[in-house]
Amino acid sequence: MSLYEDLVAAWVPAKHEWLQQRPLGQELVSGLGKTKMFSYFAFDLLFLHFGTSSEVLDHLSGASSGLVGRRHLCSIPATTVSDIAASAVVLSSKIAPGVSVGEDSLIYDSSIFSGVQIGSQCIVVGINVPGDNGKTVEETVEDSFRFMLPDRHCLWEVPLVGCIERVIVYCGLHDNPKNSLSRDGTFCGRPWKKVLHDLGIQETDLWSSTVMQDKCLWNANIFAILPYFEMLTLATWLTGLSDQKTNYLLPLWKNARRVSLEELHQSIDFTKMCIGSSNHQADLAAGIAKACINYGMLGRNLSQLCEEILQNDVSGVDMCKDFLDLCPKLQEQNSKILPKSRAYQVHVDLLRACNDEAKACELEHKVWAAVADETASAVKYGFKEYLLESPSKMSASTYQNKFDGCVDRFFHPRSVKVELPVRVDFVGGWSDTPPWSLERAGCVLNMAINLEGSLPIGTIIETTKTAGVLISDDAGNQLHIEDVTSIATPFDSNDPFRLVKSALLVTGIVHDNSLESIGLLIRTWANVPRGSGLGTSSILAAAVVKGLLQITKGDESNENVARLVLVLEQLMGTGGGWQDQIGGLYPGIKFTASFPGIPLRLQVIPLLASPQLILELQQRLLVIFTGQVIFRMWIV
Repeated sequence: MSLYEDLVAAWVPAKHEWLQQRPLGQELVSGLGKTKMFSYFAFDLLFLHFGTSSEVLDHLSGASSGLVGRRHLCSIPATTVSDIAASAVVLSSKIAPGVSVGEDSLIYDSSIFSGVQIGSQCIVVGINVPGDNGKTVEETVEDSFRFMLPDRHCLWEVPLVGCIERVIVYCGLHDNPKNSLSRDGTFCGRPWKKVLHDLGIQETDLWSSTVMQDKCLWNANIFAILPYFEMLTLATWLTGLSDQKTNYLLPLWKNARRVSLEELHQSIDFTKMCIGSSNHQADLAAGIAKACINYGMLGRNLSQLCEEILQNDVSGVDMCKDFLDLCPKLQEQNSKILPKSRAYQVHVDLLRACNDEAKACELEHKVWAAVADETASAVKYGFKEYLLESPSKMSASTYQNKFDGCVDRFFHPRSVKVELPVRVDFVGGWSDTPPWSLERAGCVLNMAINLEGSLPIGTIIETTKTAGVLISDDAGNQLHIEDVTSIATPFDSNDPFRLVKSALLVTGIVHDNSLESIGLLIRTWANVPRGSGLGTSSILAAAVVKGLLQITKGDESNENVARLVLVLEQLMGTGGGWQDQIGGLYPGIKFTASFPGIPLRLQVIPLLASPQLILELQQRLLVIFTGQVIFRMWIV
């Protein structure tokens, strides 16, 4: 029986069938299945148990191991000068050449230098083994101190209050510190009696005769406080790996100041430990950021790295300023290899890290301008230049082709109506958004839905005899633009008509001067709460773009409309992606993938739902707007 898994399953109705097949499963379901599970917040919490060391490793290497990130914020040498197993998890650590790490081991918040061998299924936390600087890899490996941690062992290092030296602690992965000497207690995987016999240690060396508790690892005075390499030497001896005679090591151990796990946990200098850990992570982040700027393509999150660097209160800002000096070189690189938006964003992140918010805000406009340019280039060849051209003076015959006789001597009114559903996003949101989708593949699964049995978003566009454009919306706002060639970016973020203005730009109506002799009446509506999270603005943009292309005999295909809306949102300054308009333009449930490049390619794959599934969704899908910017969706 698993204390964690089985008890929790008793509170989860969906797990009852599984639980009833296990020992005591039916009793647990009967006793706990109808009770509610509550969570509590403990303000003065001193200790929280996340599981034993063995359970942690089981989780990292178990059925969900594919979801585990095995390298994060770490410095690892080349495979030709080290041996680090692919299944090992290395987090916030620096590993030097000449180090080996076995299968399924966990290394966290450590600096490990040459000559250290860590076995399989080991846990190493907070270890900082000193190394020799200035030597070649071969010299370092040959001259370095040798230490080996056997398979299935734990090794950690902590500072103590009032103690200059840090103490190194170790035990077997499956040692239970509370199991007594007389009840199968072990140390480093061996029974206590064998440990005492092999090392020549007496019980009185470990436990005082006045101790009233059971003799166990928890209260054994076994961990010596000595200079660093002497502690490692004793660790090798106590774990049973030393070939040296005990004549030297036993007196060294006996004469040293020693602490038990119990005393150690009462004396840890948590402030010193946290500061040391923060500075260690800051140094690692600085090294990664420097390599990213000097040798890489700036694919890392520099903002996040700067947050790590600034944990070092003493030198963090100075390190960021050094990186800031490298930014001009980044912007000189070939924009076809290193996108301008990425170079500008790194500059902005570093300015903010250096507390220069004014310059960061000033430069941020260049970031989004570059994203808009790159998006336009990816969506439609030459689109940026086309938007910036002066409106051309087209001939009357061109207008007649464009509007199919609308500017003839006799006015022929035309009207189009476009109505679209909203969309719900199941998975993949944000992978569709530039600049991510311009550099990496995006994948989204979403579904088009009606609200209260009707299509909630739409537009009606009509031609008029009067030149200009009259725009109105369902909020009662109205605007008449006499000269459409006056429409230009950037738009005011508070402009309620910037969506329609942007649609007039991306469809080419403004720059082709198509409305020289006629006008347009554009009405829009969205029977959806503002900020509902259903993709309203992008889908409304798709409706307007599609309507304008219909009335001008343009390419109104869903694929073209989706691409133009992507550009439209960059012009508006909202920076949206493609999944909202895809969700509204294409019916039903669909899986959509985007492939970066010029042009950006979209692939929409409809998923054929069974009639039974459609019926279930129609009967049980409930969309509730909470009044917040997000929305909640339940299937009841």
